[in-house]
Amino acid sequence: MSQLLKVQCFNLSRDGFGAGEGQSPERPFGHADPTGLFSWAGATASWVNRTDPGGTRGLDDYFTRDHTQNVGAEIMGRNKFSPYRGPWEDHEWQGWWGDNPPFHTPVFVLTHHKRPSLTLSDTTFHFVDATPAEVLARAKEAADGQDVRLGGGAATIREFLDADLVDTMHIAVAPVDLGRGSRLWESHTELLDRFHLESVPSPSGVTHLLFWRR
Repeated sequence: MSQLLKVQCFNLSRDGFGAGEGQSPERPFGHADPTGLFSWAGATASWVNRTDPGGTRGLDDYFTRDHTQNVGAEIMGRNKFSPYRGPWEDHEWQGWWGDNPPFHTPVFVLTHHKRPSLTLSDTTFHFVDATPAEVLARAKEAADGQDVRLGGGAATIREFLDADLVDTMHIAVAPVDLGRGSRLWESHTELLDRFHLESVPSPSGVTHLLFWRR
């Protein structure tokens, strides 16, 4: 069985941005209000960060339930892990997620500034300076036969799209505009020469875009 590189539950604004400008430790999405992007997912029963019983069922829950299925490793850009740029001044920053990150797999963080691997609970972060193809090969090996999830941000997903390495994508487009920030596309039609597309509107207000290779 072939291993897929897939994007799942990636949230995007209506005008194509995955995050705003001005990222900081206090504001991981910059000027963007994450509620506007993520409220549909946080309301579902199966969302990975839910700690209390309850939540909605239905279409949105189907997608959040699928978020972790058959995922053996994750790839992310540095600024999904950290708001800091340039050389690591110290190693005190250990990500946005506390002592128990929600990944539960090896995670490969793309950065031009290496640092030692970091293990928190059952998640190990590896910091790699490599091409998309090289890091994907490492992630597939670590995934041990399962798929690899490409977690973002938008610039990292675009890098792997431009290298023609992405197999499937689920993008949840929220009914908000950000105006500026980290952009995935000007229009999703840019990808239709390489991908099939199914667009599924949800009662929550988001539109789920499903892409798979032609």
